[in-house]
Amino acid sequence: MAASVRLRPVREDDLPMLQRFLTEPGLVGLDWAGFRDAQEPVRRYAADGYLGAENSRLIVETGSPDPDAEQEHTAAGFVGWHADGFGVARFWEIGIALLPEWRGQGIGWRAQALLCDYLFTHTPAERIQAGTHPENTAEQRSLEKAGFRREGVLRSVEFRAGRWRDGWLYSRLRNDPAPKISGDVPPT
Repeated sequence: MAASVRLRPVREDDLPMLQRFLTEPGLVGLDWAGFRDAQEPVRRYAADGYLGAENSRLIVETGSPDPDAEQEHTAAGFVGWHADGFGVARFWEIGIALLPEWRGQGIGWRAQALLCDYLFTHTPAERIQAGTHPENTAEQRSLEKAGFRREGVLRSVEFRAGRWRDGWLYSRLRNDPAPKISGDVPPT
């Protein structure tokens, strides 16, 4: 039985993990964009606890598949979302970053599916989108398992490792079928 996955707000004891994503080359895989301000997570947490009107984050936790187990859940990474849109139409763009030891275990797709459920429940968004790298086949599978559909190629959308690169765009609409994610705890 797979470990359970749940999302929760950022806590102060999560800040060292968030700082690692800004200061450890390669920790975020292809998304490494160079060293960033390691104190930014502290300032952001103090400002709004990472729960803002335009962009937010939740911590991805994993634990025992037994709901009655006394085991504490462990932070495996985070999911985030920010507002985007065309004209007056607004939608969410989501992303995920898991620590390397938690990748490849089905946690990512389930966390992204839970985040979509949360956003469709608590906001009027009709569309949620996510981008990924053409070579990141694991994330492509994860997005598809989470109910996303590939829409197409975004040409020269990202500057990484000294050159411009394409990205792939995925979306999930409010009325698209949601995946079955038994045993996980939806955020409230």
